[in-house]
Amino acid sequence: MPVRVVESRQNARLKALRKVLSAGGRGADGLGGIEGPNLLEEALRAKLRVATVFVAQGAEKLLDALALPRDTEILIVPRTLLDAALATETPQPIAALVEVPSWSWPDLLNAKRGKALLLVLAGVQDPGNLGTMLRSAEAFGATGVVTLPGTVSAWNAKAVRASAGSVFRVPLLASNAEECIAQLRESEVKILATAIETGKAAELANLRAPVAILIGNEGNGLAKELAECADAAITVPCPGPVESLNAAMAATVLLYEAARQRRGAR
Repeated sequence: MPVRVVESRQNARLKALRKVLSAGGRGADGLGGIEGPNLLEEALRAKLRVATVFVAQGAEKLLDALALPRDTEILIVPRTLLDAALATETPQPIAALVEVPSWSWPDLLNAKRGKALLLVLAGVQDPGNLGTMLRSAEAFGATGVVTLPGTVSAWNAKAVRASAGSVFRVPLLASNAEECIAQLRESEVKILATAIETGKAAELANLRAPVAILIGNEGNGLAKELAECADAAITVPCPGPVESLNAAMAATVLLYEAARQRRGAR
């Protein structure tokens, strides 16, 4: 593995890491940034290409536990320079540039992965919520997640951490509402809008069929025009004094219910 010591904040790789972590997406070279040994291990487990690893001087022993490919570039960086490039308040001494997975509609809708079970996120702005939804999507067997305009990037540093690595594995696609609805209609996927009061209780809805669940903005819910595109509305009944769950919790409960119904249908 090529190893170099970098002592300038103007190093092109270090600048690329700083840029993608602050912007929350992928660079022109298709690389995204991750922080910490656990996420790096998850990226390797997901077989993502790890282009460059940045490790703080004095923390080189962290490399011993990682099965890095021979062609991965390793940069040893002064701790102050690495900390300045990272997005967390308490930065860890290792980070990396990894290839962001590229997915397509067939990946999300492919029948080989079972009947479609999609989350469609419309205006989800909290990266922690988005990361949690990705984690739940993987846990409960969703076939993919679609992000619509107004939704935070799934490669936002906080979203990546909250996903605990699920962002590396869950088929994920950014789309616009028109294309998304057209793709779902063409594939005969039933579209369910989440609602607080007017929807059918989740346990009474048929979630065994191919379905896409629309999750709206944390404060305002689904936009009216998008909700009107749905085939039906679905809700999570709350018998307690709480009116509704937050977006991530509601998505998790609905995915769990879908997984429960699908287990029973086998």
